Amino acid sequence: MKEGLITELIVPEKIVFATPNVSNTAALLCGRESQIGLCERECCLVSGKGYIVLDFGKEYSGGVRILTFTVNAPTAAIRLRFGESLSEAYSETGEKGSCNDHSLRDFNIALTSYSDMTFGQTGFRFLRIDFLTDAVIFLKNVYCNYTHREFPAPVPFYSSDKKINDIYAAAKRTIELCCQEYLWDGIKRDRLVWIGDIHPEMLALTSLYGRCGLIEKSLDFTVGQTPLGEWMDDMPAYSAWWVIITADYAEITGAFDYAARHINYVKGLISQFNAHVKDNGELDLPSYFVDWPTHGQPDEKAGCRAILIIMANAAEKLLSFLGHGTDEVETLKTKLAKIPLKVKSAKQVIALKYLATGELDAGEKAKLIEGGAKGMSAFMSYYVLKAVAETVSEETAVSMMREYYGAMLDKGATTFFEDFDMEWVENSCSLDALPIDGERDIHGDFGKYCYTGFRHSFCHGWSSGVIKFLYEHCNEKN
Repeated sequence: MKEGLITELIVPEKIVFATPNVSNTAALLCGRESQIGLCERECCLVSGKGYIVLDFGKEYSGGVRILTFTVNAPTAAIRLRFGESLSEAYSETGEKGSCNDHSLRDFNIALTSYSDMTFGQTGFRFLRIDFLTDAVIFLKNVYCNYTHREFPAPVPFYSSDKKINDIYAAAKRTIELCCQEYLWDGIKRDRLVWIGDIHPEMLALTSLYGRCGLIEKSLDFTVGQTPLGEWMDDMPAYSAWWVIITADYAEITGAFDYAARHINYVKGLISQFNAHVKDNGELDLPSYFVDWPTHGQPDEKAGCRAILIIMANAAEKLLSFLGHGTDEVETLKTKLAKIPLKVKSAKQVIALKYLATGELDAGEKAKLIEGGAKGMSAFMSYYVLKAVAETVSEETAVSMMREYYGAMLDKGATTFFEDFDMEWVENSCSLDALPIDGERDIHGDFGKYCYTGFRHSFCHGWSSGVIKFLYEHCNEKN
């Protein structure tokens, strides 16, 4: 993909609602020239206080560019509210988790005559503009100022199943939107390089495009932020994921020249982990994290052990390939193997056990598929689906994928969420509608942990890991 971001102007697809004092709204749906003239004849007219809600049709990363012809005052105050869902665009700050975390999405600004101004940088599909004064305003254009990278043609993918093609397209859009200056978690919230979360993003990008400088740039950034002796993102499991990503990325793309640059850091992390695994195999880490649905739950520690085993296996293979000794990583593997991996119920931890050991018993296989997509994790979806496909059946895995990701699409998703629970489906509205008649709000009424309600990201890169599964199990181009 080309380095650097480009900007594209996106015209709203429809007007969701406008108060009576906002007229000729159809003018905002026309893709006219992005330049104010002195004799504009077709403008949206705002006569005093009220509001308008715009739908840009799908999720975008960027802000809003507003071309104002005239205002009958020096300035006119307006309020902008961006929303990944329609209900978020209507929400008040503090309501059901609505916030400005990581990017401003609810704020006041001023318009003035003959102006062309751009505001905001967030993730959104909907925009509500409240007109806060009695001014008369003529608006020429309200664009989404879409910031993104240019991508080459992806590795061909085709399925005769429309739902599978739609899942592929939404997952692809999810990861591409998160490719900004660095590889981010989300474009509204968590516009950060959470390095552990990048593993499914790496799987998606390399499946689509092969070697990717943005992955390397993000891995480098995290190394620069984390001297040996510390933990990436303050989580030991994320330092382990960094090793896994580096090793898997080199193996998938052949970028061993890149991995070689960091081989001393890999060795340093192996030593660091060795110091936190006792001789009897007990973990002595400062914290444990697999994903949010298992956080603080009985399977969390087993999941972290599985991640360390996956890391040790990946590091051993990488060190051997690059001609380095493996004594210390073998010591780590021996200690980790002293305590068997026992998983109570979490599907994602069962999947991690399979990736770590290559083995599951009959009970664990049954738990993997119990309830179909119930208990799936957006972050861990690829690993769960891979484990099901390889230990139960490909047909079952594909069915679970269709159920889980298809449910998000059925709720209006154009990108995939930070997390999704199948229990949210019943009696909840689509994200492009406001709840009515006792319906639950698919955005504001759900979410847990750090992503309660409207804080929940509806475009989160880790949910795109399903792309690798699609290429492996659903691509009729193979």
